[in-house]
Order: sequence, then structure tokens, then C-alpha cells
Amino acid sequence: MICAALAAFTIGFSSLPASAATQDFKSWLKELRVEAASQKVSADTIARALPDTLQPIPRILELDRKQPEGTVTIDAYLAKAVNPDRVQKGRAKMAYFRKTLQRVEETYGVDKQFIVALWGIETSYGTNTGGFDVVNALATLAYDGRRSDYFRGELFKALHILDAEHISHAKMKGSWAGAMGQSQFMPSSFLKFAVDFNKDGKRDIWTTEADVFASAANYLSQSGWKKGAVWGRRVTVPHSIDRSLLGVNNTQTIQQWHDKGIRLENGKPVPFEGEYMASVVQPNGEGTTAFLVYENYRTLLKWNKSSYFASAVSTLADRVK
Repeated sequence: MICAALAAFTIGFSSLPASAATQDFKSWLKELRVEAASQKVSADTIARALPDTLQPIPRILELDRKQPEGTVTIDAYLAKAVNPDRVQKGRAKMAYFRKTLQRVEETYGVDKQFIVALWGIETSYGTNTGGFDVVNALATLAYDGRRSDYFRGELFKALHILDAEHISHAKMKGSWAGAMGQSQFMPSSFLKFAVDFNKDGKRDIWTTEADVFASAANYLSQSGWKKGAVWGRRVTVPHSIDRSLLGVNNTQTIQQWHDKGIRLENGKPVPFEGEYMASVVQPNGEGTTAFLVYENYRTLLKWNKSSYFASAVSTLADRVK
């Protein structure tokens, strides 16, 4: 998955080079190198990461344009994302990294089961981090022109990360969209949230689990995470409800939702859990699976603006705990 850093991001340049529609890649790359140098990227990094032999990657453009051929229901998605194997591995990882996770939880105030769940959903606990050269991927998307401003900005940030020697160019691998490492941070998120938790001088979200955990926890902490708070519950939604009230941006008290007929799946009232303002999320519409969700769920949406993603992370966290 691509993390929440793929939100809109625009960099103001006095004159942006033309895209593929009007300029060949070689000329575009030459101008890119000049601008990288003006942004104080070292000549060595420019030579290594942006060589004359660099070319756009057709597969990345294919993936960027690919449209889903159908919709997957939230139930089908959760069955795949939170499958028994992933739950079992998550519990094993929780036990194996217990001391490190406890330290991270105490430092950042983020529940360790959610750190593990994010790790599991994003990259299957570090086993599926993507094999694309991050700089080449970002250069491909910056040249393409559809979202060139955003990816151009991320490209320069990736070059600065290489300059700081957090990772070598050869090892800076990630997704087709440039999301990096076991936590799938875009370069901008790396610079803002990545942590050198083991104090070795590098913020290594590729191979150092302590840094992966702390970086994810720092992201959530700075985004408003409330330790120990309930994320939400599965509920039933009556057909009579005003559906304009549903959605993560519409909040009411639990009592107000109760008065509108919201109940747990077993028909019992939702427990009163402090002064939480709750939203009802029903991704697939009337008569389908629904969740009554609280602030931590909304915080997860800052990582990835998908109710499927937030529901999967939350469900996996409950099961690995």
C-alpha cells in the first residue's frame, strides 16, 4: 500500500521543465540535474542517482494508469488483508520484538499492536516492500506530467535522503510510486517522521525494525494518536437512518447514535466509552458491514485515506493483541 504522504503536495518553482508531451527525457533529465545542484544536492549523489543512462520505467506508468476492473467489498478485503496467516505472524512478531515494541510504545504513546498491524498491512511485516529504484520511479512519474509537481518534490527529497547517507542508492528500494521501506514512507514523510531509534546515525526504515516501529509510531503520535483509546466497533445501521449523517467527517455522541438506532452486531447497545465523538462508516452502502469509529480511526486515515485500510489495520491490531 501507499502511505498517506501521497496526499496533494505542490512545490513552487519559478519555471518547471516541460513534461514528456513537449520535451524528451534526456533534455528533461539534464535540467533536473541542474536544479538538483541548485538545491544543494551533492554532485556525487546526482551522478549516482541520476546518470545519463536513466530512463523512464514503462511498468510504473502502466501501474499509475491502471484502473480497477471491479470493486471489492469491505468483507472480501478484510478476509484477504486480515487472514489467519497474517494474524499468526503478527502475534509471533509481537512476541519476538516485545521489548523493542514496549520501548517504542512508552516513548511515543502509540499502542504496540497498532504499530505491528500497520507493519503487517503495509508490507506483510517487511517481506513485501517493493523492488523499484525509488529515484528512478519518482523521476518516471515526475517526467510523466500528470502529477509532476508532487513527484518532482518527492524526488528532490529522496536525493537529500541519499546525501544524508541514511541509505545507499543501491538499497533505496520501494513501491512503484516511491513509497519506501518497511513502513512505506514517501520521502517527505521520511524527512518529517522517520526516527533513528537505535542511535546508529541512520534513519533506516528498510532493514532496522526498531527504526521502522519508531517511525510509524512517531507518524501516528504527531497525527493525534490517543494511547489506549478504542478505535471503533462493528455495528448495525437501521434502514430508517438519514444516510447523509454517515461518513467519517460526521460526528455525534454515542447516545445520539443510539437514539438513531445504531447497535452492536449482536443487537446490544454500544458501550459508553468516555466523551468520544463517533462516526458511522459503511463503505459499501446500505445493508452492508458498518463501523462506529472514534478518533484513532480518523488518525489512521491521515496515514492512508481509505476506510478499507483503516478498518484492516484496526481489525488486525485487535487480533494480534
